[in-house]
Amino acid sequence: MLAADALVPAFAVGEGYAAYRGPAIDVAAHRHAAFQVAIAVHGAVAVVDASGTCHRDTALVVAPMARHRMLEGTDLLTFFIDPHCAFADRLRERHGDGVTAAPELRDLTEAELRPAGPSRALDPRIVTAMDAVSAPGATMPDVAARVGLSPQRLRALARAQVGMPLLRWRAWVRLRVAAEALRDGRSIADAAITGGFADQAHLTRWMREMMGLTPTVALPALRGQPRRAT
Repeated sequence: MLAADALVPAFAVGEGYAAYRGPAIDVAAHRHAAFQVAIAVHGAVAVVDASGTCHRDTALVVAPMARHRMLEGTDLLTFFIDPHCAFADRLRERHGDGVTAAPELRDLTEAELRPAGPSRALDPRIVTAMDAVSAPGATMPDVAARVGLSPQRLRALARAQVGMPLLRWRAWVRLRVAAEALRDGRSIADAAITGGFADQAHLTRWMREMMGLTPTVALPALRGQPRRAT
């Protein structure tokens, strides 16, 4: 079972994952670059996929790049798991596409994710490239040269292996850094710069595209503030 304080909003980042604990927010349709494991603290979590089908279960997995939106209505423990870490191999095998029920993950904890290490299923060059592309100042030609591929071949391999361009993966990593900065009390403008975005508007566009909400909407949850009654 989840810890007794599971209703207290919190946001944490670990090696290969990020975790959010708090209220489900009714968001716009979006696609993120990580596996999402959404676990209901009580009852069921609800997610609508790209076809309009509503999935409900005690735990759901949303695959990377699967368009979906979360419905408000329960408190969640949500993990965003990097597609190039070892735990993602397990998710890829059982929950590789779209939105799927995952009751076997109902009791998943951070402790199970921390020792994950790198993926053993993906091409090692992609694992290295996904780490390298997130470094400040990294360019695609530099990353491609580091793994011994042409930029064109690296782009093709990334799409085949993880289903997304590496530049989209980099935007996701930057969003995670910006979310950490917001959690720690930085302003939205400062968080945008910390995350590597050009400005606040740039951060807002990417957060809406990849998380379905804006920094202003996300701020109370990231800082552990209670929801206002509606």
